[in-house]
Amino acid sequence: MDFESLIHSIIENHSYILQAFVVVFVTLLVDYFQKRAFDRLQKRAERSAKIWDGALIDAVRKPLRLAIWTIGVYTASEVIEEEISSVVFEMMGPARDTLIIGSITWFIVRLIKNGEEVFLEKKGTNLDRTTADAIAKLLKLSVVITAFLVVLQTLGFSISGVLAFGGIGGIAVGFAARDLLANFFGGLMIYLDRPFVVGEWVRSPDREIEGVVEHIGWRLTRIRTFDKRPLYVPNAVFASITVENPSRMENRRLHETIGIRYDDVSKMGTIVEKVKTMLENHPEIDTGRTLMVNFDKFAASSLDFFIYAFTKTTDWEHYHEIKQDILLKIINIIEKEDAEVAFPTSTIHLANGWKVPAEESAAPAKGYQ
Repeated sequence: MDFESLIHSIIENHSYILQAFVVVFVTLLVDYFQKRAFDRLQKRAERSAKIWDGALIDAVRKPLRLAIWTIGVYTASEVIEEEISSVVFEMMGPARDTLIIGSITWFIVRLIKNGEEVFLEKKGTNLDRTTADAIAKLLKLSVVITAFLVVLQTLGFSISGVLAFGGIGGIAVGFAARDLLANFFGGLMIYLDRPFVVGEWVRSPDREIEGVVEHIGWRLTRIRTFDKRPLYVPNAVFASITVENPSRMENRRLHETIGIRYDDVSKMGTIVEKVKTMLENHPEIDTGRTLMVNFDKFAASSLDFFIYAFTKTTDWEHYHEIKQDILLKIINIIEKEDAEVAFPTSTIHLANGWKVPAEESAAPAKGYQ
């Protein structure tokens, strides 16, 4: 049999193979041209001022490829099924429907994700990262659950029966996964009450928790400590501890105690007055808040006065620069009044008439020769 006769025989007796090949080839061409088209659209979207164009194009590309190949493979399988009967081909219809629903779900989930990024990058929006993350997660969860129910209905399962079984099974799952559910609702409360958001500095006096919030999930919250270690805290923990949010402070407090010598007692009033005047005129001190400079107590080896004021800044580094500047100015005020900052001293009073013998006072102490 020559080559032409072989080809003629295949066309007559196995034409379905050629037809299936043509379908797959056409599918390949459609996929190729849609990829080229979307590449051009993507480049135009990058040059365009409309940020939603790029988000939509990026969201549709991969799900569209999945849908194209699903339809192409299903069509090819129908051509073959006409000639070959097999149980496998009976599964192609439900598989096609499931993959098409999956493609649509994938597209919507990707669009929600891209939309979240667009909102966060858009200037002038009042939507913070934590709120956007919460809304996006709720939307994704709703889409996935809806798609799952549609797939079940497509495959012939009764949704009412599934929901009834879910209600009974939910009780069992609730007992088996109490910690998981507690963390889930803990995360929900964080999103609703908003004690902190991503990027804020938080700490707890009840636990060794302190750092900057990096991510708030449905089960865990990731906090980056100041020594750059990640700290993973279950969300249920925040329902039973006190959380302090220093990022939302309005001012930083300056509270220091300074002591001068007892020999400078006559200069205390002047020093206190000048220090208070210096704070009232300092550009970094918020004079609308409490500002106090007062003689406080007679300490063991010093006369103490305290300063109590609030800085305008809440930045930690800038606060310490302001604090240093104020303390140096206080030292200058004390020195200009010919006074000295006190340090711990002890005074020994000897009995009247008692003197150290000359030979003892002149001889070096034992152990120090």
